[in-house]
Amino acid sequence: MKYIIFNNQKITPSKIVCIGRNYVEHIRELNNEMPDSMIVFNKPNSAISDKLYYITPDTRFEGEICFLIKDSKINGIGFGLDLTKADIQNKMKKKGLPWERAKAFDNSAIFSEFVEFKGDISELKLELFINNKLIQFATYDLMIYKPKEMIEEIESFMSLNDGDIIMSGTPKGVGNYDIGDEFIGKIYCEDKLLVKSSWKVLEG
Repeated sequence: MKYIIFNNQKITPSKIVCIGRNYVEHIRELNNEMPDSMIVFNKPNSAISDKLYYITPDTRFEGEICFLIKDSKINGIGFGLDLTKADIQNKMKKKGLPWERAKAFDNSAIFSEFVEFKGDISELKLELFINNKLIQFATYDLMIYKPKEMIEEIESFMSLNDGDIIMSGTPKGVGNYDIGDEFIGKIYCEDKLLVKSSWKVLEG
Protein backbone atom coordinates (compact mmCIF):
# COMPACT_ATOMS: atom_id res chain seq x y z
CA MET A 1 0.00 0.00 0.00
CA LYS A 2 1.20 3.50 -0.82
CA TYR A 3 1.47 6.28 1.74
CA ILE A 4 1.68 10.03 2.18
CA ILE A 5 3.70 11.97 4.75
CA PHE A 6 1.85 13.81 7.52
CA ASN A 7 3.86 15.59 10.21
CA ASN A 8 6.88 13.47 9.25
CA GLN A 9 4.94 10.22 9.69
CA LYS A 10 3.71 7.76 7.08
CA ILE A 11 -0.08 7.62 6.62
CA THR A 12 -1.76 5.07 4.33
CA PRO A 13 -5.02 6.41 2.84
CA SER A 14 -7.59 3.78 1.95
CA LYS A 15 -8.85 6.04 -0.84
CA ILE A 16 -8.81 9.50 -2.33
CA VAL A 17 -12.20 11.16 -2.76
CA CYS A 18 -12.24 13.79 -5.51
CA ILE A 19 -14.70 16.63 -6.02
CA GLY A 20 -15.29 17.51 -9.67
CA ARG A 21 -16.29 20.84 -11.20
CA ASN A 22 -15.96 22.84 -8.00
CA TYR A 23 -14.78 26.12 -9.55
CA VAL A 24 -16.97 28.09 -11.98
CA GLU A 25 -14.13 29.35 -14.20
CA HIS A 26 -12.71 25.82 -14.57
CA ILE A 27 -16.15 24.55 -15.66
CA ARG A 28 -16.24 27.29 -18.29
CA GLU A 29 -12.70 26.72 -19.58
CA LEU A 30 -13.54 23.06 -20.37
CA ASN A 31 -17.02 23.90 -21.70
CA ASN A 32 -18.64 21.59 -19.16
CA GLU A 33 -22.19 21.87 -17.85
CA MET A 34 -22.72 23.37 -14.40
CA PRO A 35 -23.53 20.39 -12.14
CA ASP A 36 -26.89 20.17 -10.38
CA SER A 37 -25.22 18.46 -7.43
CA MET A 38 -21.72 17.66 -6.20
CA ILE A 39 -19.66 15.44 -8.51
CA VAL A 40 -17.77 12.83 -6.49
CA PHE A 41 -15.38 10.16 -7.74
CA ASN A 42 -12.59 8.09 -6.20
CA LYS A 43 -8.95 7.34 -6.87
CA PRO A 44 -7.50 4.19 -5.30
CA ASN A 45 -4.49 3.96 -3.01
CA SER A 46 -2.45 2.75 -6.01
CA ALA A 47 -2.84 6.21 -7.63
CA ILE A 48 -0.70 7.88 -4.94
CA SER A 49 2.74 9.19 -5.88
CA ASP A 50 5.25 11.76 -4.72
CA LYS A 51 6.75 11.94 -8.23
CA LEU A 52 5.27 13.53 -11.35
CA TYR A 53 5.59 11.42 -14.47
CA TYR A 54 4.92 12.23 -18.11
CA ILE A 55 2.09 9.85 -19.03
CA THR A 56 0.68 10.67 -22.49
CA PRO A 57 0.51 13.84 -24.64
CA ASP A 58 -3.13 14.40 -23.63
CA THR A 59 -2.59 13.98 -19.88
CA ARG A 60 -3.70 17.11 -18.02
CA PHE A 61 -2.55 18.46 -14.63
CA GLU A 62 -5.05 19.83 -12.10
CA GLY A 63 -3.71 21.49 -8.94
CA GLU A 64 -5.89 21.12 -5.84
CA ILE A 65 -6.15 21.94 -2.15
CA CYS A 66 -6.25 18.58 -0.38
CA PHE A 67 -7.64 17.64 3.02
CA LEU A 68 -6.47 14.77 5.23
CA ILE A 69 -9.36 13.35 7.25
CA LYS A 70 -9.52 12.10 10.83
CA ASP A 71 -12.75 11.47 12.78
CA SER A 72 -14.72 12.90 9.85
CA LYS A 73 -12.94 16.23 10.21
CA ILE A 74 -10.06 17.98 8.45
CA ASN A 75 -6.84 17.12 10.24
CA GLY A 76 -4.23 18.10 7.66
CA ILE A 77 -3.66 20.18 4.53
CA GLY A 78 -1.59 19.36 1.45
CA PHE A 79 -1.13 20.22 -2.21
CA GLY A 80 -2.20 17.69 -4.81
CA LEU A 81 -2.08 17.18 -8.55
CA ASP A 82 -4.97 15.25 -10.09
CA LEU A 83 -3.74 13.87 -13.43
CA THR A 84 -6.35 13.23 -16.10
CA LYS A 85 -6.12 11.47 -19.45
CA ALA A 86 -8.26 14.06 -21.20
CA ASP A 87 -9.03 12.19 -24.44
CA ILE A 88 -10.22 9.13 -22.56
CA GLN A 89 -12.28 11.20 -20.14
CA ASN A 90 -14.01 13.02 -23.01
CA LYS A 91 -14.93 9.68 -24.61
CA MET A 92 -16.25 8.36 -21.29
CA LYS A 93 -18.32 11.50 -20.70
CA LYS A 94 -19.92 11.32 -24.16
CA LYS A 95 -20.97 7.72 -23.51
CA GLY A 96 -22.08 8.37 -19.94
CA LEU A 97 -19.47 5.94 -18.61
CA PRO A 98 -17.38 6.13 -15.39
CA TRP A 99 -14.12 8.08 -15.42
CA GLU A 100 -11.77 5.57 -13.74
CA ARG A 101 -9.74 4.84 -16.89
CA ALA A 102 -9.01 8.57 -17.19
CA LYS A 103 -8.65 9.45 -13.50
CA ALA A 104 -7.69 6.42 -11.38
CA PHE A 105 -4.58 5.10 -13.13
CA ASP A 106 -1.31 4.49 -11.27
CA ASN A 107 0.59 7.65 -10.24
CA SER A 108 -2.36 9.91 -11.06
CA ALA A 109 -2.56 11.52 -7.59
CA ILE A 110 0.63 13.39 -6.71
CA PHE A 111 0.86 14.81 -3.21
CA SER A 112 3.08 17.11 -1.21
CA GLU A 113 3.68 16.38 2.44
CA PHE A 114 0.66 17.16 4.61
CA VAL A 115 0.77 19.41 7.69
CA GLU A 116 -1.58 19.66 10.64
CA PHE A 117 -4.21 22.33 10.18
CA LYS A 118 -6.12 24.19 12.89
CA GLY A 119 -6.46 27.59 11.22
CA ASP A 120 -9.32 29.47 9.56
CA ILE A 121 -10.24 27.29 6.60
CA SER A 122 -11.91 30.25 4.87
CA GLU A 123 -8.45 31.83 4.49
CA LEU A 124 -6.94 29.02 2.40
CA LYS A 125 -5.27 29.84 -0.91
CA LEU A 126 -3.55 27.74 -3.60
CA GLU A 127 -0.87 28.66 -6.13
CA LEU A 128 0.66 26.48 -8.82
CA PHE A 129 3.73 27.65 -10.74
CA ILE A 130 5.06 25.83 -13.80
CA ASN A 131 8.49 26.86 -15.06
CA ASN A 132 8.31 29.90 -12.73
CA LYS A 133 5.00 31.13 -14.17
CA LEU A 134 1.82 31.30 -12.08
CA ILE A 135 -0.62 28.93 -13.79
CA GLN A 136 -3.35 28.24 -11.23
CA PHE A 137 -4.71 30.26 -8.32
CA ALA A 138 -7.58 29.41 -5.99
CA THR A 139 -9.14 30.58 -2.74
CA TYR A 140 -11.78 29.15 -0.43
CA ASP A 141 -14.25 31.77 -1.65
CA LEU A 142 -14.02 30.50 -5.24
CA MET A 143 -15.13 26.97 -4.29
CA ILE A 144 -18.73 26.17 -5.19
CA TYR A 145 -18.89 23.53 -2.46
CA LYS A 146 -17.03 24.27 0.77
CA PRO A 147 -15.12 21.62 2.76
CA LYS A 148 -17.90 21.08 5.34
CA GLU A 149 -20.37 20.43 2.52
CA MET A 150 -17.92 18.01 0.88
CA ILE A 151 -17.60 15.91 4.02
CA GLU A 152 -21.36 15.86 4.63
CA GLU A 153 -22.13 14.86 1.04
CA ILE A 154 -19.48 12.13 0.89
CA GLU A 155 -20.56 10.64 4.23
CA SER A 156 -24.20 10.59 3.11
CA PHE A 157 -23.31 7.49 1.06
CA MET A 158 -19.71 6.45 1.81
CA SER A 159 -17.54 6.22 4.92
CA LEU A 160 -14.48 8.42 5.26
CA ASN A 161 -11.78 6.48 7.07
CA ASP A 162 -9.02 8.11 9.09
CA GLY A 163 -6.20 8.94 6.69
CA ASP A 164 -8.40 9.34 3.63
CA ILE A 165 -7.81 12.37 1.42
CA ILE A 166 -10.32 14.73 -0.17
CA MET A 167 -9.15 16.50 -3.32
CA SER A 168 -11.35 19.59 -3.35
CA GLY A 169 -11.43 20.41 -7.07
CA THR A 170 -9.28 22.42 -9.44
CA PRO A 171 -9.42 26.10 -10.48
CA LYS A 172 -8.99 27.34 -14.03
CA GLY A 173 -5.61 27.04 -15.70
CA VAL A 174 -5.36 23.29 -16.26
CA GLY A 175 -3.34 22.02 -19.20
CA ASN A 176 -0.86 19.52 -20.57
CA TYR A 177 2.78 19.26 -19.56
CA ASP A 178 6.12 17.93 -20.81
CA ILE A 179 9.16 16.05 -19.55
CA GLY A 180 11.45 18.44 -17.69
CA ASP A 181 8.74 20.93 -16.70
CA GLU A 182 9.16 22.19 -13.14
CA PHE A 183 6.09 22.44 -10.90
CA ILE A 184 5.88 24.30 -7.58
CA GLY A 185 2.69 23.98 -5.54
CA LYS A 186 1.91 26.18 -2.53
CA ILE A 187 -0.88 26.34 0.04
CA TYR A 188 -1.34 29.46 2.19
CA CYS A 189 -3.56 30.40 5.11
CA GLU A 190 -3.92 34.13 5.79
CA ASP A 191 -0.80 34.67 3.65
CA LYS A 192 1.22 32.27 5.81
CA LEU A 193 2.86 29.55 3.72
CA LEU A 194 1.70 26.16 5.02
CA VAL A 195 2.92 23.82 2.30
CA LYS A 196 5.39 24.10 -0.55
CA SER A 197 6.41 21.23 -2.81
CA SER A 198 8.21 20.98 -6.12
CA TRP A 199 8.33 18.34 -8.84
CA LYS A 200 10.29 17.98 -12.05
CA VAL A 201 8.43 15.97 -14.66
CA LEU A 202 10.09 12.58 -15.18
CA GLU A 203 9.86 10.26 -18.14
CA GLY A 204 7.17 7.66 -17.43
